[in-house]
Amino acid sequence: MLLQPNLTPIAVAAALFFVTQTTYAQASKQTTTEPEVQTLGVITVNASADASAEGLSKPFAGGQVARGGRVGVFGTQDVMDTPFSSTSYTNILIQDQQAKSVADVLLNDSSVRQARGFGNFQEVYIVRGFPVFSDDVAYNGLYGMLPRQYIAAEFVERVEVFRGANTFLNGAAPGGSGLGGAINLLPKRAPNEALTRAGLSLQTGGQASVSTDIARRFGPNQDTGVRLNAVRRNGGTGIGQEKVDLTALGIGLDWRSRDVRLSADIGYQDYKLTQGRPSVTPSSLFAIPVAPDARGNFAQPWTYSKERDTFATFRGEVDLTPSLTAWTAGGIRYSNEDNILSNPTLINSAGDTSSIRFSNTREDKVTTAEAGLRGKFNTGAVGHTVVASINSFSNDRRNAYAISAASFASNIYKPSASAFPAENGPGFFVGNSLSSPGLTDKIKTSSIALADTLAFAQDSVLLTLGARNQTIQQDSFAYNTSAQIANYNQSRTSPVAGLVVKPSSHISLYANYIEGLVQGGTAPVTFAGQPVTNGGQSQAPFNAKQKEIGAKYDGGTFGASVALFTTAKPLAYVQNQVYGTYGEQRNQGLELSVYGEAARGLRLLGGLTLIKAKQTRTQDGQNDGKDAIGVPRQQLNIGAEWDVASVRGLSLNARVINTSKQYANASNTQQLDSWTRLDAGARYLMEAGNGNVLTWRARIDNLLNKSYWASTGGAGSNYLVLGAPRTLVVSASVDF
Repeated sequence: MLLQPNLTPIAVAAALFFVTQTTYAQASKQTTTEPEVQTLGVITVNASADASAEGLSKPFAGGQVARGGRVGVFGTQDVMDTPFSSTSYTNILIQDQQAKSVADVLLNDSSVRQARGFGNFQEVYIVRGFPVFSDDVAYNGLYGMLPRQYIAAEFVERVEVFRGANTFLNGAAPGGSGLGGAINLLPKRAPNEALTRAGLSLQTGGQASVSTDIARRFGPNQDTGVRLNAVRRNGGTGIGQEKVDLTALGIGLDWRSRDVRLSADIGYQDYKLTQGRPSVTPSSLFAIPVAPDARGNFAQPWTYSKERDTFATFRGEVDLTPSLTAWTAGGIRYSNEDNILSNPTLINSAGDTSSIRFSNTREDKVTTAEAGLRGKFNTGAVGHTVVASINSFSNDRRNAYAISAASFASNIYKPSASAFPAENGPGFFVGNSLSSPGLTDKIKTSSIALADTLAFAQDSVLLTLGARNQTIQQDSFAYNTSAQIANYNQSRTSPVAGLVVKPSSHISLYANYIEGLVQGGTAPVTFAGQPVTNGGQSQAPFNAKQKEIGAKYDGGTFGASVALFTTAKPLAYVQNQVYGTYGEQRNQGLELSVYGEAARGLRLLGGLTLIKAKQTRTQDGQNDGKDAIGVPRQQLNIGAEWDVASVRGLSLNARVINTSKQYANASNTQQLDSWTRLDAGARYLMEAGNGNVLTWRARIDNLLNKSYWASTGGAGSNYLVLGAPRTLVVSASVDF
C-alpha cells in the first residue's frame, strides 16, 4: 500500500510541504490563460447556477476545483478574497470519479468524513469534527430543498464545502447541525454550446445505470437556457443482497437580460434501498469487535428504506443601479418516506446481536424564501461592499411509527434471517397511523443579516464586519393524540468578523471570528429518578464560537492552503437537578490542502486534517480532557491524476484515504481502529465518428477490499458503520 495505517502526522505534513514547495517553483515558471467568454451582441452569456452577474466561478487549473464559490449572503467570491476556508468541487471531478452521491464527492476532502443517521440510511457529513445532516445541505443557497437521506450526484454542477461555523453567512441550519461547516450544491445550467450526452455504467453487484444530459440555449442572444438531466439506476451494490433502485429527473432553466438574471430548478427523485446493511450499536461491556467481511450483509431480508421527493426553486437578481443589486430566492419541497428497519445491538464479543423491527413513515412540506440587497460605494479611499438580507424557512413534519417489543437474534459474522414481525402481533408500540402519519412538528426560522466589507490599500486589505439576528420556532405535537407538548421560540444574534491581507497576488492571509447557532435542548422531566426543577422548559439557542487564522497560495496552476482553527461548543446536562448549558467541547485543528496541476499532465487534490476534539467540561468532570466521540485525530485524503504521454487520451488516477483511530464512547474505553483505503481508476477518450467523443471510465474503490469500521455513525454517536467493499464501476458516455 502507498500509506500504512500508522502513518504519522509529521510525515504527512512534511510530504505535503515538500509537494507544495516543489510545485511553487514549477508553477512560478508557468502562466495560465483564462477561457474566453463568448460575447453575443450586447449580452455576455455566462450561465450561472445562482443567477449572479459573475456567473460560475471559473475552474482552477486541472479543472477539479473552482477558483471560488458561494459564500452565503456575500454571493460568489474568489477564494483568495474570503476570510474563510472553502472548496468547490466541479462537475468534471464528479464525472471522472463516477460519483453517484454527494458523499462520493466528499471522499476527496480531508476535513470531511462520511457517517450515517441514527437508525436509518441518511447521509451525515462530519466537518471539522461536527455533523452536517443531509437535511441541512443547501441547494443553490437554500436549506431544505433536497432529498433527506440520499442526494443523487446527477443533480449537481458543483459541491461546495465551507469549513467552519457559518450562521451569519447562511443562517442557522434548520436540522440543528452545521456547527463545523456547511455544504452547498449548485444545480446545472445550459452552457453556451449545445450539449447532448448519454451514459451507461455497470458496477459490482450487477447495478446498471443509464443517464442523459441535454442542454440548449435559445433566443436572439441565447439569453434563455434549458438543461435536462435524467438517471435510472437499479441493481446490487457489492454488499451481499443489498439493492438500489433510483429514478431522478432535474430540469434547470435560466434567462438573462442586461440587468436581470433569473434561474429555476425542478427536481424529482424516487429512491429505494432494499436490505441495506444497517449500523451496529456496540455494548459498553466489551471492546469493539473486529469488523466483519466488507462484502457481508447482516440486514434482515424484509428491511427497506424508500424516499420520494419533488422540489422546485427559483432565484433572481436585478441591477437597480450599476452599484446596487437586489435578489430574491425561494423554494418548496414535498417528501414521503417509508421505512422498515432493524438495527442490531451487540450482546457479546462473539458478534451475537439482538434486534427489533422499527417501521416509520414521514411526510415533509418545506418552504423557504430570502431577499436581499448588495451595494458598493466609496468613502474616500475606503471601498465598501454592503449586504442586507432577510430569510424565512418552514417545515411541517408528519410522522408515524411501529416498534416490535419482541427481539430476534443474529450474528454480524454469520447472519441469520428472522420472520417478519407482523403489526397485529403482541407487544407492538404504535405512534399515529403508518398509512396516514400525523403532524408532529412545525419548525420555522427567520433572520435578518447586515454586513460591510471594507477595502483598503487598493483591495489588498479586506475587513468584514456583520451580524445576523436569528429566530428559531418549533411546535411539537404528541403521537396518537395530536396534543401540543412543546413550544419553542428563541432568538439570538450571531456576529462575524473577518480580515484578509494580500501581501502579493499569490498569497492571501486571513483571520476570522464567526459563530454557529443551533436550537437549545428541552429539559427532561426527571433525571436519575429525581424530578428536574426546570423540566420541560426549552433552552435558548446556543453558539459554537470559532476563531481561525490561515494562509492561501495561488500559483496560477497550483494552489495550497493552511488553516488553524478552534471551535468551542456548549454541552447541556442536568446538574443539581437543573438542566442547563454547563459543559463544553472544544475542537482544535490544523488543515492543509493542495490542488491543481503540480506539473504538466499531473493533477493533485487532497489534504491533511489534524483535530483534537476534547471534552473540556463534562458532568461531574468524569470525562474532562477525553476525546469526543467519533472524531479521529488524523484524516488524510490525497489523490493524483496523470495523463499518460505515450497513450493519447488515457489518464490514470489513484487516491489514498487514511483515518486514525476514533473513540466510540465518551469515556474513551472503546475505540475503532485506524484504517487506510486505496482507490484507483482510469479514463480514456476516443473519437466515436462524426466528431463525437466517447469517454470510457473505470474505477475500483477500496482496491484491497479492506474490511473496517468506517465511523461511529456521527460525532457524539456510538453506532458502528461498516466500510464499503471493493467496488468496480465501469462507464461509457458519448457527447453527440
